[in-house]
Formats: sequence, C-alpha cells, structure tokens
Amino acid sequence: MVRFLQRTYVFLVFTFLYAPIAVLIVLSFNAARSRGVWGGFTLQWYVELFQDRVIMSSLYTTLFIGAASALAATVIGTAAAIGIYNSRGWQRRLVMNLTYIPVLNPEIVTGISLMILFVFAKMQFGYVTLLLSHITFNIPYVILSVLPKLRQLNKHLYEAALDLGAGPWYAFWRVILPEIMPGVVTGLLLAFTLSIDDFVISFFTTGSGVSTLSITVYSMARRGINPKLNALSTIMFLAVLLLLVIVNVRQVRDERKGRKQSEQAQDLSFLGNRDAVGLDPERV
Repeated sequence: MVRFLQRTYVFLVFTFLYAPIAVLIVLSFNAARSRGVWGGFTLQWYVELFQDRVIMSSLYTTLFIGAASALAATVIGTAAAIGIYNSRGWQRRLVMNLTYIPVLNPEIVTGISLMILFVFAKMQFGYVTLLLSHITFNIPYVILSVLPKLRQLNKHLYEAALDLGAGPWYAFWRVILPEIMPGVVTGLLLAFTLSIDDFVISFFTTGSGVSTLSITVYSMARRGINPKLNALSTIMFLAVLLLLVIVNVRQVRDERKGRKQSEQAQDLSFLGNRDAVGLDPERV
C-alpha cells in the first residue's frame, strides 16, 4: 500500500509538471488558432515562425549572447574556481560567500543593480551591457560547477608535473584541465542554458532595438497567445532537453571511464604487491 501511494504521488507530480508542456507541444501542430478546437495536423506555425523577422532576429541575438557569455563566463569562472581552491582561511570563505550571493539574490535585484551601474558608468544600453550582464550572473554557476571536480583532484598531480619538467601552463593544459573538464563542460552548458532562459536581467539591461527571445515572447504574449509561440516553445524545450541528454550521457561516460581506470589501478597495485612479496604469477 505504501509503495502504491509513493508511485501515485510521483506520477501526479510529474503529470502536473509535464502535462502542460505536452499540451503545448500538441497545440503547436494544431491547424486551428483556437486552443479548444483541434483543426488537424499542420506545420504552418513552424513555417510562419521561421518567416517572422522579429522572432528570428531575437533568436539570433539570444544565441549570440548566450554563446559569448557562456564562453567568457566559463574562462573567468574556471580561473576563479582554481584561485578559490588554492586559497585558504578567511579569504576562501569570504570569496565563497560572495560567490553564493548572485545565485541566491533575486534576479530583479541583480537586474536593477546592473542597470544602475551602467547608468552610473554612462554606458549606452545595447549589446555590450546585455553581454556583460549575462557574463556576470553566469560566472558563479561556472565556479560552483568546477569546484567539485577540483576537490576530487589529486593535489600532487600538478606538483608532480612540475617536478618532471613541465612548465606551469603546460602542466595546467595537459594535467589539470583534462581532469576538471567534465565540470568545465557542465558549467558551460549551464551558463548557456541560463542565458537563453533569462528574462528579468535582460529586460533591465538591454537597449532599444536589442531584444532577446524571452523579451520578444513576453511582448507577444501580452497581445494574446499566438500559435507561433507554441511552436517556438516546443523548439526551445527540445533544445534544452537535447542539452540535458548530452550532459547526462557525458557524465555517465566519464563515470564509467573513472571506474575503469580505478579498477586498472587496483589491478596494477595488486600485481606490484604480489611481485614484491615474491609470489609466482602462475600459481596465483
């Protein structure tokens, strides 16, 4: 009985979360503009979506800002994570607390703060302010994605590479970076997804003629639900779902690779210990 109630509860939760998305996807193929009438299957709204200059311009802006901010935030966040990991005492605690503030802070507070900063700096609102804002709120998420991989890293790998004659940059690129790469990739994808999804901060820091997809959707939704929005939401959902699948597949592959390397290391350790005590391999 308890198991049945648990499964029923989980089923209701997932139904509540994903049933609206399923309805939205179905309606994106509805030939009728009304949401209460099924007019047959059609791809008309997808065709009109890609012919809409306003939406396509917003899509290009969103992809550009998302990719550029994710790359910049990944570089800065990875360097910051390494610096935090190597720091000690009150300095590390202070920087970590400062890192958590943008994550916990309401987006409207961050958006207004950045807007006031740009006004104070007398910067013209547009692509530059929008890009700087996205980089700013993406950096903490990259830091929090890379730090766990740094904690799992063997502390002596970098020192061993230096002792073997490698320079600092070579040791970082060939020894440290491959070990923390899963965290870096996760931070990159997370930053890109958050940048595409953001509305509040973009609304306060963008300028005239520069509109992201979320702002365009908000403007269109105020005039009523356009069937093109259903098609657009479906494409965005599938794109995010694809990114999620890529991250999960990569994570599972890295875990399998790590277990395989651990098993190989244990086998080599066993063989070394056996040879050290003088055991005959054939008898063992």
